[in-house]
Amino acid sequence: MKNILLICQKELKSYFASPIAYLLMAFFGLIFGFGFYTATRDFVRFSFQAQMMGQQGPMNVNEQIIRPLLGFASTVALFLIPMITMRLFAEEKKTGTIELLLTSPITDMQIILGKWLGSMLLYLCVLAMSAINMAMLFAWGKPDLQPVLVAYLGLILQGGCLLAIGAFISTLTKNQIIAGGVTFFVCLLLWLLSWFTAFDSSASAQVVNYLSIVTHFENFGKGVLDSKDVIFYVSMIFFSLFITSRSMESLRWRA
Repeated sequence: MKNILLICQKELKSYFASPIAYLLMAFFGLIFGFGFYTATRDFVRFSFQAQMMGQQGPMNVNEQIIRPLLGFASTVALFLIPMITMRLFAEEKKTGTIELLLTSPITDMQIILGKWLGSMLLYLCVLAMSAINMAMLFAWGKPDLQPVLVAYLGLILQGGCLLAIGAFISTLTKNQIIAGGVTFFVCLLLWLLSWFTAFDSSASAQVVNYLSIVTHFENFGKGVLDSKDVIFYVSMIFFSLFITSRSMESLRWRA
């Protein structure tokens, strides 16, 4: 465990020693802030219109603002995650430090878990940029807390899944641009699978739809914690980290 934490700490420091972490946090904060402004502006406008038309009862903050915003955040993450993972192993291979890692007294799985945890911590720092906007809603509104926490859990699990996939892809090349591009393509494909099978009810379409990350985030976005969605994300994380270890093993043999 100590080796994993040391690698995690080293990876996280390398992110913040370069502009990568700050740019990702600033980009996400700017985009999410713009979405927050748009959602709250429309919410206030529709609330006034409803009052003028004599409609009774307040509008739902969770349904009208928070749920669309966090769904929007999951989409933005598709663009950010490749930037986080593209350097995990590709940079080590390009600079030649991968040989030092492979010959050090640490196991492949410790290296992989340390780097994956480091990327997860950066991802959590990026997600934390949305906390300011959410805090404003709780300060001036009365949203339900539980659906928000469930939705954030979905974002974390989805991010962990895509980060693990990106880590595997990063072991396949020494070019960071290629690693980032392929990771983005795979993430986008997993996001679009539900679109491809939207009007198909066949058994094969249901299997393809099950592999879509959007399908499993929908319940989280609604504030519903379903075990099958948690199992899917956790299984994808374990499978991706497993094939990453096999890729690392092949690198060790070639080294």
